[in-house]
Amino acid sequence: MTTTPATRSADVLVIGWGLSGLVAAAEAVAAGRSVVLIDQQPRTDLGGQAWWSFGGLFLVDSPEQRRMGVRDSLELATQDWFGNAGFDRPEDEWARRWAEAYLQFAAGEKRAWLRERGVGFFPVVGWAERGGGGAIGPGNSVPRFHITWGTGPGIVAPFADAVEKAESARAVTVLPRHRVTELIVEGGSVVGARGQVLADSDASRGAVSPRDEIGDFEIRAGATVVASGGIGGNHDLVRAAWPASLGTPPQHMLTGVPAYVDGSMQAVARSAGAKLINGDRMWHYVEGITNWDPVWPGHGIRILPGPSSLWLDATGARLPVPLFPGFDTLGTLAHLRRTGHDHSWFVTTLKIVEKEFALSGSEQNPDLTGKDVALLLKSRLAKGPTGPVQSFLDEGADFVVENDLESLLAQMTRMPGGEALDVDRVRREVIARDREIGNDFTKDAQISLLRSMRAYRGDRLIRTASPHRLQDPAAGPMIAVKLHVLTRKSLGGMQTDLDGRVLDAAGEAIPGLFAVGEAAGFGGGGAHGYRALEGTFLGGCLFSGRQAGRAAAR
Repeated sequence: MTTTPATRSADVLVIGWGLSGLVAAAEAVAAGRSVVLIDQQPRTDLGGQAWWSFGGLFLVDSPEQRRMGVRDSLELATQDWFGNAGFDRPEDEWARRWAEAYLQFAAGEKRAWLRERGVGFFPVVGWAERGGGGAIGPGNSVPRFHITWGTGPGIVAPFADAVEKAESARAVTVLPRHRVTELIVEGGSVVGARGQVLADSDASRGAVSPRDEIGDFEIRAGATVVASGGIGGNHDLVRAAWPASLGTPPQHMLTGVPAYVDGSMQAVARSAGAKLINGDRMWHYVEGITNWDPVWPGHGIRILPGPSSLWLDATGARLPVPLFPGFDTLGTLAHLRRTGHDHSWFVTTLKIVEKEFALSGSEQNPDLTGKDVALLLKSRLAKGPTGPVQSFLDEGADFVVENDLESLLAQMTRMPGGEALDVDRVRREVIARDREIGNDFTKDAQISLLRSMRAYRGDRLIRTASPHRLQDPAAGPMIAVKLHVLTRKSLGGMQTDLDGRVLDAAGEAIPGLFAVGEAAGFGGGGAHGYRALEGTFLGGCLFSGRQAGRAAAR
């Protein structure tokens, strides 16, 4: 059992040790300030959600893009971001400014700043959120998804190392198991925080830890930075904030973040005068699968799909154009919520799965996470699915594997929710799609798009299977995957100026209070607007943490 002095003090207090909090702490220390870094979790969770991530980063006109033949520009990225975001509220003023500043960062010093810290990138740039609805509409016009060499742990490492070195030099004090229940406000300024000290826990990373209270604490600071994340681990808060534009919230969802992502700091910040905006803007995935080896309750994994699988709703109706795998996350979520069911289906083949199915998460990509080149070449370029994907095929509750369509349909109807399937409709959809594959010409938009995508070297190399019939025995066996809504990110949060200072209801900065990362909507209370271009969550944590850490140190 630990003992903690009743009161501490520092130049800067950072609440939350996810990526944005670590960056803010590292920047404040680099400016010569003393820092106290606290979190409600055990020390094993240092790095927060970012540690579990795939490590994708949004960069503009990078050397990696140019080597892959991709022509990008700040102007094109800005067109995509604002077409995607759909800013339409008066309170989006600061969010717009954050978006513009972040785009300048992504097209400018971001890559060099990370390279200086030892961060490298996988050479093949991914193409996420392809849109498909027009030049001005949602989606990335070109590939921009740069995978960190080392995935989430690789992007966390330099900032965690900086904090730990500063801790050894006594410039930083790291306090696990400190849960904030109050921001201290004196004379209109935030001067620190109070809360409870929780009992030590040996819970493994990401696992639920107990909340037994063993004492109180108070920390005084000239600047307090809130880096407490979002609400994705709290389904009650997700459902309460669910927007009418996305239909009714699902009764059943998987959880894409650990349980400690509970939104508990929202009410605390509001009580101190912080203005929270855009709470109804959120980012959840529709390609969630039940983790056969869960770490936290309801643990789901997202399939990062290539473009070839046939996507059907719970009744067997094909999703409309352009709602193909990997094209428009929020548009697909909104469509599926109108069906009255909480799940949908991929119908696909082993040939497609082995080429196109990637799984989000550092633990699902041991080759990239471990920086293991031999394993990378074996798993990504050799025949057969990656090891983690094969484990889901063997053990996953949401996978059906059969040699022919009729056997596949029979097994799908036996799955929970399978009673909603119109088997004849599914059969017609599969047969009709297979007929279209027989010619170089087609009216099927998905087939046309996947053929055009193979013109991009990155897709042809590792992400898009050669077009083939779903019932082709040479591509088999056939596979069906039951897909669930998977909670992930809050797109709104505390409204901040470009220094990360939290604003009050009158739009004035609250002295001494800053917010970063998901707690601040990745900047300004919602820099993404309604939709994210992917690779922008970690980038938003980096940029907002850097901005606020430097400002808090002034």
